[in-house]
Amino acid sequence: MATFLYKLGRLAFRRRHFVALIWVALLTLAGVGAASAPAAGSTSFSIPGTEAQKAFDLLEQRFPGMSADGATARVVFKAPAGERMTDADNEATVEKTVKELGDGSEIVSVTDPYQAHAVSKDGTVAYTSVKYKVSGMVLKDASRDALEDAGKDARKAGLTVEIGGDALQAGAEPGAAGEIVGLAIAAVVLVITLGSLVAAGLPLLTAIIGVGIGVSTITALAKALDLGDTTSTLALMIGLAVGIDYALFIVSRYRSELAEGRSREEAVGRATGTAGSAVVFAGLTVVIALAGLAVVNVPMLTKMGLAAAGTVVVAVLIALTMVPALLGYAGKRVKAAGVKRGKRGAVGDDGTSGKPARPGLGARWASFVIRRPAAVLLLGVVGLGTIAVPASHLELGLPDDGSQPTSTTQRRAYDLLSEGFGPGFNGPLMMVVDAKGSDAPKAAATTVTDRIKGLKDVGTVTPAMFNKAGDTATITVIPSSKPSSVQTEDLVHAIRDKGADIRADTGAKVLVTGTTAMNIDFSQKLNDALIPYLGLVVGLAFLLLIAVFRSVLVPLKAALGFLLSVLAALGAVVAVFQWGWLGGLIGVEQTGPIMSMMPIFMVGVVFGLAMDYEVFLVTRMREAYVHGESPAQAIVTGFRHSARVVAAAAAIMIAVFGGFITSGESMIKMIGFGLAIAVFFDAFVVRMAIVPAVLALLGKKAWWLPKWLDRAVPNVDVEGEGLKSLGDGGSKEADPDEDRELVRA
Repeated sequence: MATFLYKLGRLAFRRRHFVALIWVALLTLAGVGAASAPAAGSTSFSIPGTEAQKAFDLLEQRFPGMSADGATARVVFKAPAGERMTDADNEATVEKTVKELGDGSEIVSVTDPYQAHAVSKDGTVAYTSVKYKVSGMVLKDASRDALEDAGKDARKAGLTVEIGGDALQAGAEPGAAGEIVGLAIAAVVLVITLGSLVAAGLPLLTAIIGVGIGVSTITALAKALDLGDTTSTLALMIGLAVGIDYALFIVSRYRSELAEGRSREEAVGRATGTAGSAVVFAGLTVVIALAGLAVVNVPMLTKMGLAAAGTVVVAVLIALTMVPALLGYAGKRVKAAGVKRGKRGAVGDDGTSGKPARPGLGARWASFVIRRPAAVLLLGVVGLGTIAVPASHLELGLPDDGSQPTSTTQRRAYDLLSEGFGPGFNGPLMMVVDAKGSDAPKAAATTVTDRIKGLKDVGTVTPAMFNKAGDTATITVIPSSKPSSVQTEDLVHAIRDKGADIRADTGAKVLVTGTTAMNIDFSQKLNDALIPYLGLVVGLAFLLLIAVFRSVLVPLKAALGFLLSVLAALGAVVAVFQWGWLGGLIGVEQTGPIMSMMPIFMVGVVFGLAMDYEVFLVTRMREAYVHGESPAQAIVTGFRHSARVVAAAAAIMIAVFGGFITSGESMIKMIGFGLAIAVFFDAFVVRMAIVPAVLALLGKKAWWLPKWLDRAVPNVDVEGEGLKSLGDGGSKEADPDEDRELVRA
């Protein structure tokens, strides 16, 4: 591996015009494809195997044209103080608004509040329900604008008008503000770490090119592959993260090789052969984590994972080819590591030479940990374990309008409906009664209605509405509790538990669906998939890391450390977003269940980044150990060369993810906080403290591998042992035949 990448790096350095032209051509091709691609159609969201999904599918068959998965909106009106919504003037204003709402091309139906009995008992609140043909993710801007403008005249007449529902929820925005802040901080960290604007610009430039190719390709294929906006958002986030990291490690190693006195071409080759090998295997762990989302069996998540994994592959290829090419263009503008410090006689963390001086911060920290490994290990494990305690009280759910900031119209509409009709009104349950096998469908529906009314936490049950064939009915159940409450979830399970008895007595099959039931099923499906997903991802990565480190205990330690950091991060998320601890500091206005995708999403993303840091840090230790250093000295050497760069990479990721904490969307805020705190725990507590402490306690045992396994595992030579046979290429020109052979390979 190292020898092949060494040759690839030197080839890219010499043939930099050709390499740059290829990547620019690919970026242009992807951009043209994205610009000329047809607009993405309706993005399907399904949860195969769940009862809520089966009910939706049945509704599509038995109620054609109903658009069961179409967007919905509720326009809520509140009368001024001392007035009622049934007053003549207010009623006329509402009727005018309802008429305006019904003019849209994507509208299926608009209810009249006075005919549908949608006025509160005290007469102060009324609402109209709007049903659309398509989902909220692909609703046209014109339809959304018409919805927002419909209440203007009513507001002028003195009514309070607020709008809720998923029709106002536009497709996922890429979070431009957070990304700009993250990139700005990344640029500052890179300049400090690499010592020059040119060297700092290389990782940013290559990361942006890689993300541009990946996201443009996703956009070009969005309609053909039914990809949603969230797919490109995840690819953008992960692509920026790994793209900067991978280029940073190769550029940093290049500068260290220059400091050893090697020619620029030789330094590029050795940097690509050593750091590039680590990049390849770090990238593989990320790809495994993202592609493994297919285990959940939710098509949307599978597509998101595979698309983001493809972007990671592009980032790896760019790091191995375009970074060496750009280093060739940069020439002497990228200086050897520690040149400025060397003039003062300092020795940097990156292994630079100069006059004897005190070791760098990374080496000093490693030496401290080696002297007190047990204390550092105990403090790190106990500290993270304590932070992880709240994770044992994790409650999963999906955000609704009740979790929106109070400044939004969705949240105000939610509160008005709760005030006028009760908290459960915001999360109605739809029961589908399949009476096709029943002798008396109407009697079966009546039986279902009567039995559901007797259940705990049921507020209202509407009369059954049959389809034209008369064999299928829908019944709406309004819970007494809010949609995201445990009581509502218990009610859904209670109705489903009644299903077997109802079928035995009437021959009718009862299914529960609706947004609330779908959210409950989605959360349960993700929760059930978490352990299999974790086992698959960690298991495959464990096998991969055995080949990288040629050790059993080092990969085991890496996996256990990752689990500790993820549990601690989940504990912090629960404490802040579910319990409200210190939530005011980051603008958490409403506590509630943790987004159901958060655990599995955090496992996938953080695992990939955590293994990046593990590979880059520990391969340097492995390299030093293989080259003859003692286990303790190898730890110090690894930190001297890699600690500064790993810390910089982690700081960049924390900045990128942390930028999303400023978002007004609770879901985005939660993701940003969770990923940022997880990277902090993993990079600075697990990798920088627990890892060296464990390795110091294990000594030579850390690098133990059974002989039978040693023979079975291929030697991938991540530490670059094979490069010793090549000698120091110096400034000699490489054999052109070697280039042609590599191109053919």
